[in-house]
Amino acid sequence: MENRKTQIIELALDLIREKGYVAFSYDDISKQLGVTKASIHYHFERKEDLAVAVTDRIHQTLKSLMQSVKNEDVPTEEKIKNLINKQLKLSGKGICPISSLQTDFESIPEVVQLRVRELSQFELTGWMELLGQAQVEGIVKSFVDIEALAYAVLSCIKGSLQYKRVLEKDITPQIMEQIVRMVKR
Repeated sequence: MENRKTQIIELALDLIREKGYVAFSYDDISKQLGVTKASIHYHFERKEDLAVAVTDRIHQTLKSLMQSVKNEDVPTEEKIKNLINKQLKLSGKGICPISSLQTDFESIPEVVQLRVRELSQFELTGWMELLGQAQVEGIVKSFVDIEALAYAVLSCIKGSLQYKRVLEKDITPQIMEQIVRMVKR
């Protein structure tokens, strides 16, 4: 039973990356898993219940990812590159699931909006901590607004995924180089 629930969450996460929250349905999930919609409703009565489970999964994954980067025994500049790479992998073959939910923000249920806000703040805070450490080490200039820099870095990462999707060109190496340059200025 738990395995089916996990499959539903993972597929919903993939569909959010690919289509967004608003554009996928339980019908999409049932067809891809080869189960009835009733079996999906058994685990998640409403789509918003599924969205809450998906945001919980994203939060757990992001927390683990950020903790692993924080614990790495490498220079902070390398940690920044590693976090970028790990966040890109979090997006799978689609776009960032957080970005996808942010795009649908006005159309998602209030309980999911709250989760997306929490996720967004968690992601931003993680980046601010890492960039703050880089500032303490002199990698980032002392006069740089760390919050603004974190927004810029996140925008670059998430924007690169959008361009990769549309232009079918992996621009990750160029984006990584530009983010490192931006951080060091």
